[in-house]
Amino acid sequence: MAQTVILYGPPQRDLAKQLIIRAPRAAIVTIREAKRSEEQSAKFHAMCSELARSPVQWAGKRRSAAQWKLLLVSGHSVATKAETEIVPGLEGEFVNIRESTALMSKKRSSSLIDYTRAYGDLMGVRWTEPAEQEA
Repeated sequence: MAQTVILYGPPQRDLAKQLIIRAPRAAIVTIREAKRSEEQSAKFHAMCSELARSPVQWAGKRRSAAQWKLLLVSGHSVATKAETEIVPGLEGEFVNIRESTALMSKKRSSSLIDYTRAYGDLMGVRWTEPAEQEA
C-alpha cells in the first residue's frame, strides 16, 4: 500500500524513517518537492486569460490564453536557465519541448507567476486582482 508523508517537521520525518525501516524488500521511495497548488494553477491560467483579453500582441497579433501559456512557460524556462529543447516537429515546424506546468514545484510555479506578472506589468496589462506573493 502506497503512503505519502509530507515533511512539515520532525514528527513527519520520524514517521518517514519508520516507514522506510519497515518497508518490504525492493520497495521504492521517492522524495520530491511538493507540486504546485491548485491556487497557483488557477492564478497562472487566469493571468494567461487576462493577457489574452488585453491589447498586448505577440508577433503582430493578439494571442489566446493557451498561446500565452506556451509563450510564458517557454520564456520563463529560458529566463531561469532551465533546460529547453527546440526540435523539428513532425511536419517540419519547430516545437519547444517544454516543462510541464502540472509537474512544477510550488517554488517553480511561484517563479512562473512572478515572471508572468512582470511581463504583463512591462506590457501595461491592468491586472484585475492585486499583486500577491505565492508561498
